[in-house]
Amino acid sequence: MRSALGADRPLLGVDIGTFEAKGVLATADGTVLARARRRHGLLTPAEGHVEHDPETVWWDGLCAVAAELMARPEARGGVEAVGVSGIGPCVLPVDAQLRPLRSAILYGVDSRASRQIDSLTARLGPGEIFRRSGNSLSSQSAAPKIAWLRDEEPANWEAARWFLTCQSFLVARLTDEVVIDHATAGYFHPIYDIATQQWDLSDCDDIVEEARLPRLAWSSEIAGTVTAAAHRATGIPEGTRVIVGTADAPAEAVAAGVIDQGSVMAMYGSSGFFIRVGDTLVTDHTLWAAPFVFPGTFVLAAGVATSGTATRWIAEVLDIVGNTDQQTFAALIGLAEQATPGCRGLLALPHFSGERTPFHDPQSRAAFVGLGLSHGRPELARGVIEGVAHATAAALAAYGKAGAPVRRVAAIGGGTKNDILLRSVSAIAGVTQTVVDSDGAALGDVALAALAVGAVDSRAQLAAWARIREVVDPDPALSDVLVPDHARFLALYSALCQWRAR
Repeated sequence: MRSALGADRPLLGVDIGTFEAKGVLATADGTVLARARRRHGLLTPAEGHVEHDPETVWWDGLCAVAAELMARPEARGGVEAVGVSGIGPCVLPVDAQLRPLRSAILYGVDSRASRQIDSLTARLGPGEIFRRSGNSLSSQSAAPKIAWLRDEEPANWEAARWFLTCQSFLVARLTDEVVIDHATAGYFHPIYDIATQQWDLSDCDDIVEEARLPRLAWSSEIAGTVTAAAHRATGIPEGTRVIVGTADAPAEAVAAGVIDQGSVMAMYGSSGFFIRVGDTLVTDHTLWAAPFVFPGTFVLAAGVATSGTATRWIAEVLDIVGNTDQQTFAALIGLAEQATPGCRGLLALPHFSGERTPFHDPQSRAAFVGLGLSHGRPELARGVIEGVAHATAAALAAYGKAGAPVRRVAAIGGGTKNDILLRSVSAIAGVTQTVVDSDGAALGDVALAALAVGAVDSRAQLAAWARIREVVDPDPALSDVLVPDHARFLALYSALCQWRAR
């Protein structure tokens, strides 16, 4: 069913990332009509503190991207609806007029709240925290960062009318409605109960009162409409509907067509990030559980600490330099292709900055084993790429061990241009990967907005938006080499753990 009013008008999606704001105008069948982007930076005021200026980065970024797209001929008649996503979970205290009281504290890259994590864990107990949240507390947890504000910046904490995250701040600025989606709220552990899907301040009411938290809603619900003030700032017509939205990773999954039971989005970037969608809640200590963007759906997330960063490191070590990043990585892959699979016994553990799933070991470090005088630059290049593939396969294997089998994998991100990496992951993990060329979270925002206003009939239609570039099946000959190596890879990590414990 198409909405009767403005059925031919495009939809607008805007995503605020760590380093860039991106926006798209797209039709209700997922055809992108125009794109816009704006670069921005981070604030690092102290060790372990990572922040964004919410005015110049979040709000100005949205305004700039929206204004550029609304000036396009395709948007001359307005847009049907707006979807917004952003990095998360972040913590931003604002006053009653939605004015930020300080810079926004970012997601897991900000590690300032370790003392508050320890205090909350001691108070509630790790079992109760996991029962309530489906997760243990970590730097990705938002509530300890609110507690940090209470402890370290009591004036800002006292003055805060609301504690918001990126997209909830932007939606509030657009509509005057203070709301947060369940997918993002699910990372406010331990004050969100993942089973009841409600705020739960039991034994935590000294951190924040529920009245200072946004109203909970689902991502494709309508939050409100664009105000006159927001129209003047963005160019989006007053009265345009705005959805609740979500964080960037769930929006990316929607754009990649990962919306049904057992589907996994594999994001190959500087690090690796994986989201599995399911119809039932599954929790496991090696994975991160949260609601998904639709009622009755959940995600299990996993991560690899170093993916593209490891290949960048080996390119620098081997003095491979191109005029662009694309040329550099093409030269690295070309060098790696000169080595045979398995690198004649050379094995790399790519834990350059610790590891996440399944080990959750920030102290682990990288290693090469089996290195001999006959090995050269090609083996070193391929060894690191295959090491990243082993790390990725280990993360994917955590799903099956948790009782959440993987039915299909949609691969996105810059790392999908690395054919050795993709083929190695499929061979080790025994999975077929569908490589998707995606406009990312901004297109996912459009998809959710299209669903919200009836421009598409059902969630199933959104899967057709994914643009498939290629399909990578497991290669039996490659599996014969790399599967035994994977057992060695896991044994290497275990041996190094024992060595560190001495």
